[in-house]
Amino acid sequence: MNAMLETPELPAVFDGVKLAAVAAVLYVIVRCLNLKSPTAPPDLIYQDTALSRFLLKSCPLLTKEYIPPMIWGKSGHIQTALYGKMGRVRSPHPYGLRKYLTMSDGATATFDLFEPLAEHCIREDVTMVICPGIANHSEKQYIRTFVDYAQKNGYRCAVLNHLGALPNIELTSPRMFTYGCTWEFGAMVNYIKKTFPLTQLVVVGFSLGGNIVCKYLGETQANQERVLCCVSVCQGYSALRAQETFMQWDQCRRFYNFLMADNMKKIILSHRQVLFGDSVKQPQTLVDSDLSRLYTATSLMQIDDTIMRKFHGYSSLKEYYEKESCLHYLHRIYVPLMLVNAADDPLVHDSLLSIPRALSVAALSSPSSFRAYYGAGHLWVAFPDGQLEREDPSQDSGQQALLPCGSLDG
Repeated sequence: MNAMLETPELPAVFDGVKLAAVAAVLYVIVRCLNLKSPTAPPDLIYQDTALSRFLLKSCPLLTKEYIPPMIWGKSGHIQTALYGKMGRVRSPHPYGLRKYLTMSDGATATFDLFEPLAEHCIREDVTMVICPGIANHSEKQYIRTFVDYAQKNGYRCAVLNHLGALPNIELTSPRMFTYGCTWEFGAMVNYIKKTFPLTQLVVVGFSLGGNIVCKYLGETQANQERVLCCVSVCQGYSALRAQETFMQWDQCRRFYNFLMADNMKKIILSHRQVLFGDSVKQPQTLVDSDLSRLYTATSLMQIDDTIMRKFHGYSSLKEYYEKESCLHYLHRIYVPLMLVNAADDPLVHDSLLSIPRALSVAALSSPSSFRAYYGAGHLWVAFPDGQLEREDPSQDSGQQALLPCGSLDG
């Protein structure tokens, strides 16, 4: 009799277990998506100069609180994965002309040139010279979107295609792009200066491209001629310091490291005949043992040590990272410089952001060095739109990059 009376209580027990499970899942979702994280204006660190004060006054967007997209917007991982894989809804397809430049070692550099679609606000000729992220090129969605936005604001755009990155362009010498080689970017800039003698330049670099453009400007003061300003987005500043953080599981960086290494392997192997062919007789020639180690590599550091450093004859991975990082060149940049990073970037460890912060405090570099740390992952800041579709245009990162440039142009 007692057993018969207790039987109706069992469904209630199961309902309680279900509710507890649902509550646990919701808790995990809230924690993983950082839904309880408060929004905040960007952290700006800059030299107190007349130019800095002018920019803050003319570009209120620099201090405006960033409101991320609902649900996934506060998760740097989802933002990074979403934009890296899917891009945005109705991604534009700007039309450009591909240019080919022969380098001194026989390599063929390529870049795409896009003409402006509107008159610039100061009615002058201004060209954006853009360097994409690792293994990227002008056909990537975030680059296409940014270029389209810049064209509509009156900018001509020249976008470098990293050597070996385009799937339909074969290498003509046994060399690919590296972490800090500025040869191809410099050749593109020189072409623009020669072809458009009256144009002024705005230099833009995304991720690895940010390292390249900053290193290029700091290599010699002549590289800064006719440059209005430089904007670096989501770079890490020091490969030597970043390599340790890339092997850590914090923020899943080790997993991202594996994915990027796998992508690099595919690109290198697609040029296997040129890089490992028997006809190659140069000192930096790769050998069969390098190819074997490449197959088993699971990190960018292993690939850099096995393959990439040898393109320029570095004797060790440490030397390669030290010589190819922009860290030692930032203090030589004298044009207005804006360094942008995301506070929750899963690829760039927070410790690396001490580099631009220290640069601002030391006040050794450009007359206006902004460091704006927005929260929303690695690729959002490089994306000229805050989400797949955003109704509020004031939240577009494209505006955040272009408005300071427009103020400096004027």
